[in-house]
Amino acid sequence: MMMLVATFFGVGLLRPAPGTWGSLAALPVAYAVLSFGGFWLLVNLTFFVFMSGWIAARELTAGQEDHDPSFIVIDEVVGQWIALFPVGYGAMMMSVDLLALYPGWIAAFLLFRLFDIWKPWIIGAADARGDALGLMLDDVIAGIFTALGVIGFAALFHLVLM
Repeated sequence: MMMLVATFFGVGLLRPAPGTWGSLAALPVAYAVLSFGGFWLLVNLTFFVFMSGWIAARELTAGQEDHDPSFIVIDEVVGQWIALFPVGYGAMMMSVDLLALYPGWIAAFLLFRLFDIWKPWIIGAADARGDALGLMLDDVIAGIFTALGVIGFAALFHLVLM
């Protein structure tokens, strides 16, 4: 069960770039959650998946030298969902179709992958903890940075370009 959670039902076993596959797999699941349950369901599910992922990662990395094995991608799912919060919230507030905000989906995916790979500032510090919480937190912080970037791009588009 822990392996199913940590690999997001096997997605983390895909090669190459399992983290990118994990982020990509998070998108249709987020779309389904937002479509059927709305923004607040995604927020609650993100918290639940974070906690489940932390437990699974802690169990799978206990006693291991590698604190962040590439097959664990549940952290990417959580971070990607956080990155999509502005898109889900915007669609809810404006009563528009989720796919009408497709630039936000694209920006959320690309920015999240950039922050997750680059690991600037406190993202890298969280990763450097060397434990399961750090494994999860670096992607949470990358998701927050990405969400802020998505908001910034949306503001730029709506205020300057329109």
